[in-house]
Amino acid sequence: MLPQLHRLPWMDEDIEAFRDQVRRYVAGELAPQLDGWRRQGYIPREVWRPFGQMGFMLPELAEEHGGAGATLAYQLVVQDELAKAEMPANTAVHTIAAHYILDYGTEAQKKRWLPGLASGELLAGIALTEPGCGSDLKSLRTRARREGDDYVIDGAKTFITNGFTANLLVVAVRTGDAGSRGVSLVVLETQDLPGFRVGRRLEKLGQHASDTAELFFDNVRVPVKNLLGEQEGQGFVQLMSQLPYERLLLCVPAAAVIERAVELTVEYTRQRKAFGQSLADFQNTRFKLAECATIAHVVRTFVNDCIQRLLDGTLDDEAAYMAKWWCTEQQGKVVDECLQLFGGYGYMAEYPIARLYADARVQRIYGGTTEIMKDLIARKLFA
Repeated sequence: MLPQLHRLPWMDEDIEAFRDQVRRYVAGELAPQLDGWRRQGYIPREVWRPFGQMGFMLPELAEEHGGAGATLAYQLVVQDELAKAEMPANTAVHTIAAHYILDYGTEAQKKRWLPGLASGELLAGIALTEPGCGSDLKSLRTRARREGDDYVIDGAKTFITNGFTANLLVVAVRTGDAGSRGVSLVVLETQDLPGFRVGRRLEKLGQHASDTAELFFDNVRVPVKNLLGEQEGQGFVQLMSQLPYERLLLCVPAAAVIERAVELTVEYTRQRKAFGQSLADFQNTRFKLAECATIAHVVRTFVNDCIQRLLDGTLDDEAAYMAKWWCTEQQGKVVDECLQLFGGYGYMAEYPIARLYADARVQRIYGGTTEIMKDLIARKLFA
C-alpha cells in the first residue's frame, strides 16, 4: 500500500463521491470494451454520449453551458480515473478544445457549441501540428484566406488526436503574415464539410485505442463567424494562455499510471515464484519497489499541490512546466522498472504493464516535449 497522502482543501467528500461514480462507470461501461477499441484503433464517438449524460464529460462548465458548475479539479479526477483504467487521452483533448471556446468564444459561439460538447453529442479535437511544424507553431502553414463572409482553408495537419472521430475541430490557421501574430483559431463542424478529408489513422507505438490521424483541407469554406473570438491574429495568445491547466491534464495521468504500475507489480511479485520463493522475497525486488513507491508518493504530492494552486489561481507557468516534464519522466522510469520485474511476461502485450510501458512513451513528447519544458523553465531563470 502506498503512503497516506496529505489531504488538501480540494480533496473534499463531494469530489471523492464524484470520483467513486466515475470509477464505477469506467469499470462497468468502458474498461470491458477497451480491448476491442484497441484492435480497431479508435473509440466510437457514440461512446462519449452516455459519459456526457452522466456529467463526466465537462463537469467544470457552468450549468447554462451544459456542465455542473464544478471546479477544474472534477475534470482532473475524471482524467485520473480514466488513466488508471488504461483509457487514452481522448477526453483530455476534448476538454482543452472546449476551454478555448469557453474562454475566447463569443456568446453566440458558446451557446452554439458548449452544450453539445458537455453532453457528448460533439467530440472535439485540436488541429495544430503540421507535417513540417511540431512545437514551433509560429511556423504553421495551413492558411485561411478571407473571401466575403467565409474563410477558405488550405493545408494539412498530422498527429491529431480524435482526428478520425471528432465532429468539431479547433484548427490553427494562418490568417496574417509570418510569425505568431498571424495565427488564428477557427472552429470547424466537420460533418459533411466539403473539402475536408481525414487521411490515414496513424499506427502508433502505444495508445492504440486513441485515434491519431492526418487531416487535409482543400478549399474548405467556413463562415467568418467561426473565427474563435472577434479578432484575427489572437490564436497564439489563446493557445499559450491555457498552459498550466493543460500541463496538469498530462501530470494527473502520469501520477495515476505510476501508482497503477506499482500496484500491478506488487501483486505480480507476490505470486510469481523463482528459485523456491516469491519474487517479493528477494531484496532487489523489495528495494526496487520501495524506490518506485517513493516516486509515486512524491509525484502525487506534487500533482495534488499543483491542483490546489490551479484552483487558488496561484499556479505559475514555470511550476506547470516543471510538473509536466518531471512527472512524465518519472512515469517512464517507474513503468520501466516495474516491467523489468515481470521478466519476459512484461514484454507480452496481454499484460497491463506492457501496455502501460508503450502508452507512457508519448507523455514526454506531446503537450510540449521534455526539452521544450526545460527550455521554458531556463528562460525564466536567466531572464
